[in-house]
Amino acid sequence: MPTSRLLADIGGTNIRLAWQAGPDGPLQDIRVQPCSDYPTLTDAVLDYLSQVAVPEPREGAFGIANPVTGDAIHMTNHSWNFSQREVRAALGLQRLVFVNDFTALALALPLLGAAHLRQVGGSEPVAGAAVALIGPGTGLGVSGLVFPPGSAGGVPLAGEGGHVTLAAQTAQEFEVIALLRERYGHVSAERAVSGAGLVDLYHALRQLGRHGGSEVTQAAQVTALALGERDALALQTLEMFCGFLGSVAGDLALTLGAKGGVYLGGGIVPRLGSWFDQSGFRARFEAKGRFKAYLAPIPCWVVDPSCAPALYGAARALDLAGPEQ
Repeated sequence: MPTSRLLADIGGTNIRLAWQAGPDGPLQDIRVQPCSDYPTLTDAVLDYLSQVAVPEPREGAFGIANPVTGDAIHMTNHSWNFSQREVRAALGLQRLVFVNDFTALALALPLLGAAHLRQVGGSEPVAGAAVALIGPGTGLGVSGLVFPPGSAGGVPLAGEGGHVTLAAQTAQEFEVIALLRERYGHVSAERAVSGAGLVDLYHALRQLGRHGGSEVTQAAQVTALALGERDALALQTLEMFCGFLGSVAGDLALTLGAKGGVYLGGGIVPRLGSWFDQSGFRARFEAKGRFKAYLAPIPCWVVDPSCAPALYGAARALDLAGPEQ
């Protein structure tokens, strides 16, 4: 009989959980729980299992917003620290696979249909070419897929591209990055292109303007001011955010040769709706001098997170993993 499997997508803010009755089965009992409600990952998972009628799972696959380089995991954007082996033992699992959350999302990309994607510019993807994945949320996730001969589903790339150094393209961006450097030292792409980054951009622009603006502590406040109240400073912030994202996504597309397309994941961009399509994202994506013509045909797609794609990707990671984990 198929073995039930426990799946998780662990971000810096929320953990999304589900289970499958077996490989290729539908996701069941999808729940989203705030990470801050639980002192440990194990506590969060056990609470989920107490809420749903799951046949005792024997296998699990967890995507996590963090590098996965050994047994010990220390989350970059949350306080959870744990041993993979100890979590597996505490949950009574025979097999547990951890992968980076954007590696999991990358594995799900070939499964996504048109209903879960919104195209922003470009034309048609090149079949068999690499695809890129980038997405701002609590942090900035980056991955991609390459397609060696015989690999229809693609091979995911596991890296930490969100921590590349952020580059300015305008005088104002230079000034903003200088303020961020005073605070953080190294200014990575994630320092601007993430939820916390959106808040920092807003306050940096407010400081440079020396007037106006409001005290904000969350990205949702900035987007509400921009899209709901048409606040000038918030709109300026959102434009800078999308410009930075376009530049970093264009860099990624050039680096991977991603003529198969660029996917935009994470939680922030989908919430911007059609406003994002008219932002400066696409112009900055293509603004690479002599390589504008190279980037212009590459399609970008916004991924709808409501279909829980990273959970399907985690399940695929479990399918691809060896028997001993």
